[in-house]
Amino acid sequence: MKKFGIFLLGIVSLGAVLSGCSGVNRLIKSGNAEQIYAKGVELYNAEKWAKAIALLEHVENYYSGMSKADTLSFYIARAHFKNRSYDTASELFDTYRRTYGRSPFIEDAEGMYAMCFYYLSPSPERDQTVTSQAIIAISEFMSRYPESEKFEAFKSMRDELTERLHDKEFINAYTYYKTGKHKSAIVALKNALKKYPETTHREELMYLIVGSGYELAHNSIRSKQTDRYLAMLDSYYSFIAEYPESTHRKEVDRMAKEAKDYLAKNQKIDTQDGN
Repeated sequence: MKKFGIFLLGIVSLGAVLSGCSGVNRLIKSGNAEQIYAKGVELYNAEKWAKAIALLEHVENYYSGMSKADTLSFYIARAHFKNRSYDTASELFDTYRRTYGRSPFIEDAEGMYAMCFYYLSPSPERDQTVTSQAIIAISEFMSRYPESEKFEAFKSMRDELTERLHDKEFINAYTYYKTGKHKSAIVALKNALKKYPETTHREELMYLIVGSGYELAHNSIRSKQTDRYLAMLDSYYSFIAEYPESTHRKEVDRMAKEAKDYLAKNQKIDTQDGN
């Protein structure tokens, strides 16, 4: 009996959904713009976003140029945002803010426009073009609305996205190191530091520069080892000056000792050869 009751409940729920959809379709087919608009706003206020969108979009052209056009366009864009259709919402909000720059909804519209990109921003392993767009949009919002009650929340979002860019730069550079492409790794690691000097990955980046320099020198032909060990020692001294208590200190000290031993030995050989 229990299973039968659940089955009946499922049929009733499905019937309610289908009935709701058919009601929306009937209203749309009626062609009565005022009724469609009124029902659309009712569903919008009830947070039935998909149904509200279907109705409001159907009469958007009808109200073009009228006093309701501003509100209607905002409701449609916000409904898409609430329905998590962030690609569509971002386009609609962008059009809205360019069309209705003096609207009472403009601050909310520009805030949600920026948040669309925030929600679309992918993990650090993927392309970060959208993340950069989000940072720009959020920064523009903060600049235009410094007194906004959302200012601190947007600042936190921007910090989070900035850290995501740092993570991406670190992952790219580390990939070269991990795959043994140490010459390319040194370039990528130094570029990451130059691009984001305040990154939380700074210590790790500097450590990997030392490690890449050591591996590059250690595996080079003899004619290139001296210059490469000297370059590696420069990176080593920079690292210990900034992070003297680093957990990597013992390891980089070992690398530096090997580099110094090699240079001392070969300097002695070169001196003997010169004599």
